[in-house]
Amino acid sequence: MRLIFEQVRTGGDRNFGYLIGDRVARHGVLIDPSYSPDALVRRAVDQGLMITHIVNTHGHQDHTEGNPTVVELTGAPVAAHPDAPDRPDVELVDGQELMVGTFRLRCLHTPGHCDDHLVLYEPSQQLLVTGDLLFVGKVGGTKTAEDARTEWLSLRRLLDTVPDETTVWPGHDYGVRPSSTIGIERRTNPFLLCPDLEAFLQLRVEWPDYKKRFGLK
Repeated sequence: MRLIFEQVRTGGDRNFGYLIGDRVARHGVLIDPSYSPDALVRRAVDQGLMITHIVNTHGHQDHTEGNPTVVELTGAPVAAHPDAPDRPDVELVDGQELMVGTFRLRCLHTPGHCDDHLVLYEPSQQLLVTGDLLFVGKVGGTKTAEDARTEWLSLRRLLDTVPDETTVWPGHDYGVRPSSTIGIERRTNPFLLCPDLEAFLQLRVEWPDYKKRFGLK
């Protein structure tokens, strides 16, 4: 198989990092190296890949902590949204595509959890790395009601953009399993089941009680 795709547990708050590569071109990217940059680089070496970029879904420290180590080990530039707290070497704007050999990582700007948030979609393989926008059975936290409104719009855009067969690969292992699909989340995620913005905002307020009621962590 030409595609190399690995989900790596990187510590912290049940963080995930990702390796995506092209086995023939021998190029790869590391996504959100967080607290285990050495492990991700080792996986790339074991797969015979040269890392061309370090990609951050967003600029929170638990996702970017490993950037300096990966830069030191690989010499690869950091790629992120222009609004990232630390100015990236390569700016990724909405709709831009980052090539990984023959594979394309399409960048979708999805603010709400934070202003610089991106999700990364590979259309030929229908892979979606969702960072802290969408988890299995949950969604990312927001600081204000306005941020929550923005996140609602980002989530609805995602549902309107990618097919249900798309696999969902989140930034944290917060759900009942480490990955999902858009179709499963559309049918089961309580936040995506909300019929409108007001219901979404109300669920946010009621979320601690909701979790207790249904035994969620």
